[in-house]
Amino acid sequence: MTSKQQMKIEDIIAEYKRNPYQVFTISTPHTGIVSLKVTKGQKVQGTTGKWLERKGTLLYTLVRQGNEKRFYAPIDGEITDLDESLDGQFVEAKTPLMSIKHKLSKEEAINKVLEKFLEIYNAPETAKYYLAPELYQKIEQKGLKKALINPGEELLIMSRMKRDVVLNYEGRPGIIYVIYFKPNTTVNQGDPLLGICPPEQLEFISHLVKRIYLEWE
Repeated sequence: MTSKQQMKIEDIIAEYKRNPYQVFTISTPHTGIVSLKVTKGQKVQGTTGKWLERKGTLLYTLVRQGNEKRFYAPIDGEITDLDESLDGQFVEAKTPLMSIKHKLSKEEAINKVLEKFLEIYNAPETAKYYLAPELYQKIEQKGLKKALINPGEELLIMSRMKRDVVLNYEGRPGIIYVIYFKPNTTVNQGDPLLGICPPEQLEFISHLVKRIYLEWE
């Protein structure tokens, strides 16, 4: 690894240490009368559980045509940018109510870094996805971070409405660095499926991930 790459790693680590947060905007999904249930600066707990069965902190309710819906924190953090003037008011759909300032975990910080440097292959449709047989065999034999995919090779099988479609890889030659999906689980359109690493970036990314893993608090 070159000294320039090492300096870049130092800069990235320093940047994340200065601001180890991600801000999530909470907006209304539809029209209705808002009733806020939190205050600015309040710590909230996100939804938890294997099946997300334990609801997070109640953020607000929304009443439309006499029906009340309750909305909970999707992630833990601190309430910021709370628009208290909307409490008790009728609002339109997609009205921002507040933000949650969330401190990134070690895994979340690594995922954000990978999003910057990997070629992310996203789901073209909402469906179930499976690795193409030849790619699956490559990964079984060589392991992640070693299996190479070339343009024109079969990448994934998309299964939707009892119909399977083979998806061929159309990007630059790359190494399968991370698999985001699980077999037999429906993936929403636009969600990440694979992270593909340019071969010349593999050493740099591996060093960067290792540094975050060791130093993140």
